[in-house]
Amino acid sequence: MPIKKIFNGGVQVMMISCLCLLVLVVDAFAGEEYHRRYAQDLQSIQVARGGMQSTLDFIDAHPEIFTLSQDDGRDQLLDRKQRMVVWQTWQAFLDHILFLDSLGRKYTDIYLHSKDEDTKHAAFIPAFACFLAQYRFALQYIDRMEKNPAMHVVLNDAVPELGVQAGAYALLKFRFLNVIRGAEFARLNVLYVYYKQKAENPHQKAIEEDIKTIWAAGKGKGPVLTAKNAMKIVGDLGLTTWFPVQKGTAELMGNIKVWRPNISLITPVQIQELQSKLRPGDILLQRREWYASNIGIPGFWTHAALYIGSPDERAAFFQDRESANWLIDQGSKDGTLDNLLDARYPQTYPLSIIEQEDNHVPRVLEAIGEGVSFTTLEHSASADSLVALRPILAKTDKAQAILNAFQYSGRPYDFNFDFRTDSELVCSELIFKAYQKTSHSAGLSLPLHDILGRPLISPNEIARLFDREYGTLKQQLTFVTFLDGNEKEKTAVESTVETFRKSWNRPKWHIWLQGTVLGDLPAATQYP
Repeated sequence: MPIKKIFNGGVQVMMISCLCLLVLVVDAFAGEEYHRRYAQDLQSIQVARGGMQSTLDFIDAHPEIFTLSQDDGRDQLLDRKQRMVVWQTWQAFLDHILFLDSLGRKYTDIYLHSKDEDTKHAAFIPAFACFLAQYRFALQYIDRMEKNPAMHVVLNDAVPELGVQAGAYALLKFRFLNVIRGAEFARLNVLYVYYKQKAENPHQKAIEEDIKTIWAAGKGKGPVLTAKNAMKIVGDLGLTTWFPVQKGTAELMGNIKVWRPNISLITPVQIQELQSKLRPGDILLQRREWYASNIGIPGFWTHAALYIGSPDERAAFFQDRESANWLIDQGSKDGTLDNLLDARYPQTYPLSIIEQEDNHVPRVLEAIGEGVSFTTLEHSASADSLVALRPILAKTDKAQAILNAFQYSGRPYDFNFDFRTDSELVCSELIFKAYQKTSHSAGLSLPLHDILGRPLISPNEIARLFDREYGTLKQQLTFVTFLDGNEKEKTAVESTVETFRKSWNRPKWHIWLQGTVLGDLPAATQYP
């Protein structure tokens, strides 16, 4: 799908209003589940607002990069490192815009198709909050970028390694510096005043802060409306021109999935086949479409996990004489890795062998929203795309990596993405520190990159490293298998190493370029 169709913010938007999808949405918002997800969604909007504000704060703290002007008497050309900082902030900001778009569209559908006044009121609040947060922070971001003549060129450049498409900034400006946006703001304000009179809402402070900021920016001028007229316009045209792109962020957003809930493209049968191919120490890179946890993580691959296997798998894999002797030297009484794990981590080890859902045993150690956790392969591999990579290392080095990883079990997830601390870990940080080189372990050379002032390596960068090293004497990882998801076909198919090597270069909204979802749904809604 062309990028312009994805970002179209003025005249046309493809509304997802197919009856079968609507029924799923409405059913999902019933009873206790409705209240739980509704509260979580409101919190998620706050997290997204905080993320965009943090991006603006970072920009303000680095005027040497972002606010160069022709009056400075300095070279207007940014060097590669400075441009990367600009692109990183742009990618992080755009992620939040996309998440708010998807969440807002979900509540817009509920609002437009519900006959119950209380349900309409409840749905209007998050939809309006998403609209306002997008509008407010987009205006503030654009205002900062326009102070530097070089920014328009830099931000419209394509950055494949971050999943940023060419021309995206110009399209964002068209979307938010548009008279239609101002008219929408005016009519939704009238509706907000109407609903506010009926009952207050937990998001009121943030909503009114955003309204005030937008008016102060001189935007939002539109015709004077009555609540009745505003409702009629909304009923005819929809709340706003949401542009349908995927969403995502960290803490409160990790389990939010707007479309295709509880369904992954990789099937249980494929996971069972995958298990037979894996060995302890393998690295899994994963992609889950529609998840909010994709925000702020650059590139197509957004999650990494360590395959540790079951006790039986570890016993079989490390049963050779060299491994057994090494394990005995490390303190194992019987030459097995599990005896050593139990001895070193007496509180952690039992968690690694307790059966979980459907009596499956844990085989994966990964940093997820709940923290560094032992999970089953059935749970972890329930993704939309997955690749397994195997370090080209001695078995003793892989045993050391599993030992290293075990020490982090139970530690919180690092929503600041900072590799400099051990108290909290992000998914790829667990891989990095498990395989970190030491005086007694070969490990892997995983180069860190400075992203918004923090050193880290993303899952997508691990895929890129594999591509760069493949077939050379420096190659550190071998290819095991690649299950490549296709949203349009609703399947994941086993693919080749050649296809995987190119995958890191896919845009973050890859599913929309497969010719997907929206093209299969009803025709677009027209806006005047």
